[in-house]
Amino acid sequence: MSLVIPRTGRRERRRRETHERIFRCALRLFAQRGYIDTTVEDITEAADVAKGTFFNYFPTKEHLLVAYSEMQERKAMDFLAHLPAGLNSLREIMPKLLVVIAEEPGSNPSLVRNMMGANLLSAPARRMMRQRLIHFENNIAKLLSAAQQRGEIRRDAQVRGMARHFLQNYFGSLLLWSLVPQGKLSDLLIANFDLFWAGVRKEKLS
Repeated sequence: MSLVIPRTGRRERRRRETHERIFRCALRLFAQRGYIDTTVEDITEAADVAKGTFFNYFPTKEHLLVAYSEMQERKAMDFLAHLPAGLNSLREIMPKLLVVIAEEPGSNPSLVRNMMGANLLSAPARRMMRQRLIHFENNIAKLLSAAQQRGEIRRDAQVRGMARHFLQNYFGSLLLWSLVPQGKLSDLLIANFDLFWAGVRKEKLS
């Protein structure tokens, strides 16, 4: 008896395609016009969908900001779930992970500026992003805790404090690069991670 492999239904494929089209049109407009000056009507016109269709996928415009953050997190989690063979230490993993999550924002500094500004100016966006940041910080803390248990990083520092330091490093790098986009974003993130690592790594005994 042959094995039947289930296929994604046509309706589900269309839903995904519509979701992606709305999302990508919104990001393009945010980069060009700014988040505040882009309306839902602008997005639906660019995506060629009805206004009601937009709200079927995104309850509010602020949910597009959350979707962007979730997309970045999915990329990170997918990378960590499929690490190349032989890649074990945090010191080796993090630079490669930073390259992965820098790919999308690193293509458009204007988008980074507008997305970060929107998260600061919009109260609903701030509330949602705080929850995403807590989740992000928890995941970083888990990575650091595992590295601490392996003896890679110092044991005299709290994991939660190091995770918060990492986030400050990451988002500070994003903001700096978006304002002065010299070179690749991934190169800046890795360079700043090296400084972070110098402060948390376990000192070798002489």
